[in-house]
Amino acid sequence: MFITENPFSLLSETLPVSFIQAYVILMFVLVVGGTIIDVVHKKSAEYFFQNAERAKKNAKRQLSAGDKSSVLVKTIAEDVLTSGEFCNPNRRMSHLLGMYGFIFFVLSTAVMVFSYPTAGDATPVLWPLLWHLGAAMVVFGGAWFWFFIRVDVSAEGHAWNRLVRADLFILSLLATTATGLLWSFFQSVQSQPWATLFLALFIVSSAVLFGGVLWSKFAHMFFKPAAAYQKRIAKADGSLDMLPEPADRTNPADRDRHSMELLKNEPMNMGLGIKREQPHHY
Repeated sequence: MFITENPFSLLSETLPVSFIQAYVILMFVLVVGGTIIDVVHKKSAEYFFQNAERAKKNAKRQLSAGDKSSVLVKTIAEDVLTSGEFCNPNRRMSHLLGMYGFIFFVLSTAVMVFSYPTAGDATPVLWPLLWHLGAAMVVFGGAWFWFFIRVDVSAEGHAWNRLVRADLFILSLLATTATGLLWSFFQSVQSQPWATLFLALFIVSSAVLFGGVLWSKFAHMFFKPAAAYQKRIAKADGSLDMLPEPADRTNPADRDRHSMELLKNEPMNMGLGIKREQPHHY
């Protein structure tokens, strides 16, 4: 069964192991370099630290080390590991499939390429299974997002095949994992022309994915956890990112500064409003 076979050890029969390993290292360097250039170019790190300093000056409470540790744990558990920022359960599930699938895919690739690179190596079945499972998770979660969940498709009525530069990451990710699965399958059944075709597509799409960090949302994945942590810190210390306190309708002062007389005595929660139904009116 092809899902239990190490596709890179089979590939070593036609390509030098050093070439395969050098390519993986190059992709890693491209991601690191692209992320650093992206941070410098967009000044996101500079903005983040400046915003953190401003928030510290406006803090109403001093947080202890224990408080900050608790916020960090909540950030990791809710924002990173379970993607709690997504209110839409379908969007959340597709994101989790893509995120964990990509982690499995990249981790197992590194292990198989550097620890079991040749056909003579006995690769533990866990790593090929993780590689194929991870790729399948990304394909399923990514396709689910692309065809059914994207806001410009589901809510704004655009065609699913409309492309903009922001789509570079998801499309190259889908192409890399899908062509990787197809290459592995055709290589396993020894269909050489098809295996060669999908190997070439796998190499090109992965080069676009890892080399296109500057033009995609790839770098965003590394900055997002830090931003989520800072947002929770701002809420805990009362600085609230220099936003006003949430309105308390039980407080007469808050109620009276409402701009519409008609709504002064109305409850804060007035129903679902535009969220009552999905916007499929195009």
